[in-house]
Amino acid sequence: MSSCCGPAGYERVFGPRFAHHLARRYRRRGLDRTARRVAGLLTAQGITGATVLEIGGGVGDLQLELLRRGAERTTNLELVDSYEADAAALAAAAGLGDRVVRRRTDLAVDPGAVGVHDVVVLNRVVCCYPDHERLLTAAAGRTGRLLVFSHPPGGALGRAAAGALNLVYRAAGSPFRNYAHSPAAMLAVLDRCGLEPVAALRAPVWRVVLLVRTGAGQEHAGA
Repeated sequence: MSSCCGPAGYERVFGPRFAHHLARRYRRRGLDRTARRVAGLLTAQGITGATVLEIGGGVGDLQLELLRRGAERTTNLELVDSYEADAAALAAAAGLGDRVVRRRTDLAVDPGAVGVHDVVVLNRVVCCYPDHERLLTAAAGRTGRLLVFSHPPGGALGRAAAGALNLVYRAAGSPFRNYAHSPAAMLAVLDRCGLEPVAALRAPVWRVVLLVRTGAGQEHAGA
């Protein structure tokens, strides 16, 4: 794993100050637009009684909303522990702390760290990880029914935006980098793992794709 994805790289960008900001914004405004779209797509598919795994869920605001909409329990995976205090406070305030599990692990490196969940969420996560194939394959392997992820638009615009952000990180001395992975390549990985797209929401910055598990590739869910 490259240094950008080690604790030092992520903690420089996603540290306690960033976590406090996210928690304050959620308390004041609720979910942001992209997270609302993710929640809406999943709710339309039916999540009553579902188990939810979110990779890189931050302070867990989206998970709290899914629990309110009928999910049974959630598991959150992070590479750093910067979010934990704020996440615990939000879950406790919502009266949902006993239905949330949070762990620090890299699923791409250790795909067996958690079991299969009905729903897997990667919201604004894949663009922060250098090896999209490894991460998405691991996520698909934990998906029982639905997987939803958001990503930048790709193409020349996506590459230009990632390049501009990386110049800022480089100037600040941060090893963290953004990645403009090809949307088609990401969908191809999930297709090989037996997941079929059924909905896609376009937006200038973040696009959201919902996939369902098909009969083909079912062995990935029990890997």
